[in-house]
Amino acid sequence: MKKKPFVTLEKLKEITAQYPTPFHLYDERGIRENAKALKEAFAWNKGFKEFFAVKATPNPFLIRILQDYGCGCDCSSMTELMLSKAIGCKEGDIMFSSNDTPEEEFRYADEIGGIINLDDITHIESVERAVGRIPKTISCRYNPGGLFKISNDIMDNPGDAKYGMTTEQIFEAFRILKAKGAEEFGIHAFLASNTVTNEYYPMLAKVMFELAVKLQKETGAHISFINLSGGIGIPYSPDQMPNDIRVIGEGVRKVYEEVLVPEGMGDVAIYTELGRFMLGPYGCLVTKAIHEKHTHKEYIGVDACAVNLMRPAMYGAYHHITVMGKENEPCDHKYDVTGSLCENNDKFAIDRYLPKVDMGDLLVIHDTGAHGFSMGYNYNGKLKSAEILLKEDGSFELIRRAETPKDYFATFDCFPIYEKLLEDMPQEQH
Repeated sequence: MKKKPFVTLEKLKEITAQYPTPFHLYDERGIRENAKALKEAFAWNKGFKEFFAVKATPNPFLIRILQDYGCGCDCSSMTELMLSKAIGCKEGDIMFSSNDTPEEEFRYADEIGGIINLDDITHIESVERAVGRIPKTISCRYNPGGLFKISNDIMDNPGDAKYGMTTEQIFEAFRILKAKGAEEFGIHAFLASNTVTNEYYPMLAKVMFELAVKLQKETGAHISFINLSGGIGIPYSPDQMPNDIRVIGEGVRKVYEEVLVPEGMGDVAIYTELGRFMLGPYGCLVTKAIHEKHTHKEYIGVDACAVNLMRPAMYGAYHHITVMGKENEPCDHKYDVTGSLCENNDKFAIDRYLPKVDMGDLLVIHDTGAHGFSMGYNYNGKLKSAEILLKEDGSFELIRRAETPKDYFATFDCFPIYEKLLEDMPQEQH
């Protein structure tokens, strides 16, 4: 099975005539269709809300598209909170799920109407100091420990994760929070990452729903929402089948009616905080072949590097590559596709069979719409690329300009060297 880019070579030539490679390109049509499907899949739950994981793709233009479908924001830092407030998130639209959190961030999250999701029982005291009280609505993150196995292929180890409270701790936390004035409670858990199976959410839901019943019975706390977090993955590899969000939603509904409804908890809202699933397949990194090297291996050098997409270098993640205009040619050349960083792991593909790549060819690196641009950095003085939105009508819009050397040097503005840097900088780089 082939992966088909959401953009044509003709359109890319039109875009690259205005904006040089590399850049991240996003598909508005695909984003909207996916957000609509998620909303429909959980329409059976009156209080359902998706809190988009801002960390995945912190671009206000894209998040505003998701807001059209009722999505809020899941934040993990002060700047993500600030971004969410700036794009119009109101009270109840922000979930603050952080860990090892500075107290000023708890304070700000509360000020802007965010729901604080506590990662640890000791954070109760931190919130109380920061806010001056315990918020009326609050959530706790759960970590059952041990292994979480979905199928023969997918297993995660929550016991090794730094996130969440133990079973004993979350019961104690609910009792403490209730005694300190909390009135509406939520629970949250993230037990497996990037699952490409329709089984994960229903299995997670069963764990969470059964916990919720026990918590409400034993602590007297009113649980108003259960946050299934993220973990629904995407098919990075062409041989993987994508998740069916409608099947997943129906699976969660079935468990909801089996576990919660008989216990009189049929008013509990279901929350999600998806990032990769919401935007991953609807973004790609567009880059150009600029060098070829014939040594012990065959190398194709492109003008993007790990600064633009860190996942392959960081943990060997697979991203499919299409050589534009050669989609129907045989993949009979074996290449390492590399960037220009002074690191040997700066490779988008290793021993990848592709059509013959000629200099100047445009390459589309698929599935970079989440954890692509956002994981960028500036090693070797490399600059982050532009982000461009391909609109439904076929037009395109710059939604984040590329960094310039002036941006890179801006934090030296407290030193005399800053003015010298500006003087010496070519005018087009300002």
